[in-house]
Amino acid sequence: MKSKLHFLSKITLFAFICCLFSCGKTEENVVVSAPLFKVGQAVSTKTPLSGSIKGTLLSDSTYKVGGDVFINENDTLVIQAGAKICFPGNAPYCFVVKGSLLSLGSEAKPIYFTVCGQAKTDTYGADPTADPAYKGLWGGILGETTFKNIIIKWTHIEFGGGKLATSPVSFLANGANTYAISTSNPNGLLVLEDSWVYGAIDDPIRPFGCKFLMMRNTFEKGGFTGGESMNIKSGTVGIFAYNLVIGSATNGPKASNNGGKNPQTEVQMYNNTIVCSGYRRSAAGRGGATNFEEGSKGVYYNNLMVNCKFGPRVVGATANYNGNALVVADTANVKGGYNYSYVDSVKIANEIYPTGFAQKPSANDIPLPSSFLPTTYKPGAVYDGTAAVGKNNPNFVNFPLPVTRKFADYSFVGTYNFRLQSTSPAIGKGFTGFTPLAGIPISPNFGATVITPPNKDIGAYPTDNSGNKH
Repeated sequence: MKSKLHFLSKITLFAFICCLFSCGKTEENVVVSAPLFKVGQAVSTKTPLSGSIKGTLLSDSTYKVGGDVFINENDTLVIQAGAKICFPGNAPYCFVVKGSLLSLGSEAKPIYFTVCGQAKTDTYGADPTADPAYKGLWGGILGETTFKNIIIKWTHIEFGGGKLATSPVSFLANGANTYAISTSNPNGLLVLEDSWVYGAIDDPIRPFGCKFLMMRNTFEKGGFTGGESMNIKSGTVGIFAYNLVIGSATNGPKASNNGGKNPQTEVQMYNNTIVCSGYRRSAAGRGGATNFEEGSKGVYYNNLMVNCKFGPRVVGATANYNGNALVVADTANVKGGYNYSYVDSVKIANEIYPTGFAQKPSANDIPLPSSFLPTTYKPGAVYDGTAAVGKNNPNFVNFPLPVTRKFADYSFVGTYNFRLQSTSPAIGKGFTGFTPLAGIPISPNFGATVITPPNKDIGAYPTDNSGNKH
């Protein structure tokens, strides 16, 4: 009897131990949300932001700006998802980054740099001179010569790029127009992904040196009477891909090696959708899609351009506009093709391959160059593009083609959806035979979330849903 009781006690103990392990295993499978990234102390919302700041702007909090904000060298300012940074709208206050700025929004909780309470004038035919998008109601996020990181994810940057009074940085002059984002350190890292940039007096983004990734963003109303969505100067290397650009004053992305810094400007421009750009820039030969000039190099593939004033432009040895000679791109190291143009007028059909420039038609472009170019065509020559008008509708989910208004009226996204229907001729026509430039780290906080490679579909919205999320 005693041995039987001893045996039963062993069984009971074994069952108890098994229960403990089972309970422990169940607890291990419980998913707990990761805490938001934070550095240093929380910054109070009670006092307007001004002067030197470091630490963390807290999630779902609203911060007013009362002066230029400085993030000192070796300091970091983190902005958590859902935070809102409100500029007064009557002064060109800037965020000057000498160390690191991490704006870490999320799809569910984006961050805002904006003028709180300022309405957008997104109506057709509105007078641009009265549009707050082009007023530059605050300054910009400016990376000084010592900046280390400017990482911006799921963030709205609205109404910035104003006119400076006394410049708070070494690389912009007193009284000059600033940019919503600008940098001046070839070794600094600039990441803008899954974000929205709305308006500016001049270029919304102009780096004078950095390593950059501009990926899966939406650009609306970039520049008043001039300005590219991104105007890239010397000392700058990076990727501009899967961006939607609509209503840019001049081009989408522009690459230039102007400025005398090393390394040589190199940009990969691929899988972008650029719509109705170039119509607030009146100068001949300016405005439209992608642009390489002044000693820059890189690639332009898989871009979908709709009713842009000019197609992709590469400045060659004989290029000029208004009689002024242009500085030649590094044409031996500029490669392009597999680009898609849709046009609704003969005037812009005649500039799918811009007159006076050096870009070469590719047999993989859409429309097929031989369908509208003469057999004697040479790069930069005048031609009659009538045969290309209205051909190869990309079949967006929601955007009127042919257009029903002036091209310049289409400067904002509104309710349009630039994803491709299953019948789109852009599907399966892209080029994937190149690798994204190295140099951008993968990190949830200090780099890119993901670097999306080129896609077999053309444009910013490939059908595998790996591109733009807006």
